[in-house]
Amino acid sequence: MSGKKPIMSEDLSLTPTRERPKFFKLAFTQAPPWLRRLKGQAPVSLQFRLTLEVVTLSVLGLSGVSLWAGWQLEQNLIAGHKQTLEYIATRFPEQLELYLQEEPLTEGVGRVIQKVGAPGLVVWVKDRQGRLLGQSANFRPQVPEARLARSLRAVPARPQVIRFDNRDIVLCGSPLLVNGEPVGELYLSQDITADQQKLQNGLWQLFLLSAVIITLLCLAIFHRVGQALTPLKAMSQAAGAVSADDLQGAKLELRQAPAEILGLAQAFNAMLARLSVAWEQQREFVGNVSHELRTPLTIVAGYLQSLQRRSSNLNETQTQALASATAETERVIRLLQDLLDLARADGGHLHFRCRPTVLNTLILETAAMSQQVSRRRLNLQIPEAEITVWADPDRLQQVLINLIDNAFKYSPPERPVDIALKSRDGYAWILVQDYGPGIPLAHQQRIFERFYRVNEGMTRGRDGAGLGLAIARALTEAMDGALTVRSQLREGSIFTLKFPLWRR
Repeated sequence: MSGKKPIMSEDLSLTPTRERPKFFKLAFTQAPPWLRRLKGQAPVSLQFRLTLEVVTLSVLGLSGVSLWAGWQLEQNLIAGHKQTLEYIATRFPEQLELYLQEEPLTEGVGRVIQKVGAPGLVVWVKDRQGRLLGQSANFRPQVPEARLARSLRAVPARPQVIRFDNRDIVLCGSPLLVNGEPVGELYLSQDITADQQKLQNGLWQLFLLSAVIITLLCLAIFHRVGQALTPLKAMSQAAGAVSADDLQGAKLELRQAPAEILGLAQAFNAMLARLSVAWEQQREFVGNVSHELRTPLTIVAGYLQSLQRRSSNLNETQTQALASATAETERVIRLLQDLLDLARADGGHLHFRCRPTVLNTLILETAAMSQQVSRRRLNLQIPEAEITVWADPDRLQQVLINLIDNAFKYSPPERPVDIALKSRDGYAWILVQDYGPGIPLAHQQRIFERFYRVNEGMTRGRDGAGLGLAIARALTEAMDGALTVRSQLREGSIFTLKFPLWRR
C-alpha cells in the first residue's frame, strides 16, 4: 500500500484495480427486482404472488373445462356414428325380407343398400362363400374401409372406431339373416376423419380463445390486486418515510380500504403515537441528564485539576490515581457534551451561524491544529482555486476534527492520513482517508449509529463512546451536506463530506 493515494484519482475511488472483481460480485444487488426474484435473491411481492396463484388456478380450471368439453364432443361425435351404423345393421335384414318377397337375393340386397345409403357410408354384403352380393356406389376393393376389413382377423360385431392409414374409421360386421337363415355377411363402415378434423379445429379455436381470455384475465387480476393492495403500499411508504424527527406528525390516512386493513392502519397510527411519546421522553431525559450532570462534573474536574497543581506531598500511587480520576472525569464530561449535542440536534435546537466558508483555509487550519495536538503527519491536497460553501465554519471544523481524530486512531502510527479537497458537478468534496484495518461492508452504514462499534475487540482501548460519527453526520446534514464512507478490509477507509458550492 505504500505510495498509494487512491483518493487523488478522478473518480474518487478507494478500490485498487486488482480488487475490482470483488466489488463486481455486488453488482447483482443493483439488478432489477424481477431478475433478482428469478434468482431467488429478492422477496416476491404479494401482488405478484396473488396474481400468479389466481391465474394458475384460472388456467387449470379453464384447461380442465376445455379438455372435458373436447372429450365430450368427441365422444358424442363417435357415439352418433356408432348409433347410425347399429340402426342400419338392425333394420337391414327386415327390409331385405320385404324385397325378397318379389325380387331375387342379389337385386333385393342392391335395393336395400341403395335405400340405406348416406354420404360417407360404405356398405357391402358378401355371401357365405365370400363373394360380393351387393355394395354401395362408393365401395371399391382398395378403399380404406375394405382394406381395413381384410386386415382384421375378425370384424367387430358392434361399431368401433379404428385408426387405419392415418384415418379414423367406424367399422362393424354382422351375419345377414333372412327368415332365420344366414345368407352372408353385412359390412358397414364410415370414415369420420373429416368430422374429427373439424372437431380438432374447433378445439384449437377454443384453446386460442381461452388463451386470449386468460391474458385479459391476468391483466384484470393484476390491476385489481394492485388496487386492493394500495392501502398496504401506502402503509409501507409511510413506514419507510417515518423518521425520529417527524414521529409526532406521522399518520396514515386511509379512507377506502377493507376493514382488516383499516384496523391495521389504526394500530399502525397508535404505534406511531406511542413511539413519538417514548422518543420525546427519551430525548428530554438525555438532554436533562446531560445538562444536570455536566455542571457538577465540571466542578469536580476543576477541583481535581487544582489538587493536581497544588499537591506536592502525594506519593506516586496517589498522583497516578489523581491523574486517572481527572482523565475519566474529563472523558465523562466530553461524553455528556456529545449526548447534549445529539439531544439538541434531535430537537432542532442546535444553532448554526452559516455563512460563505472557504474550505481551503478551513482545512489548512484544522490540519495544523490536529498535527500539533496529535504529532501525526497529514498529507494534504488542496487546490489553489478557492472552494466556497454555505456552512457554519465552527461546526464544520468540529466535523473535520472528528474525522481526522478517527483516522488517526485506526491508522498505523507510521502511516499519514490523507485529506483531499475537490470541486466537481456543483459540489465540494472533502475526503479523509486512513490506512487502517477497514470496515466490513455489512457495518459501513451502521457505524453512524449511536454507540455502535464494529468490533469491540478492535476498538477496545481507544478513546470515544461511539458518538463521534453520529454527531458528525447530524451536523453535516443540518448544513445541507452529506457524510458517507467507503471501505475495504485491510485497505483502509474513505470518509467523504459533500456540500453544494456557494454561488453569489
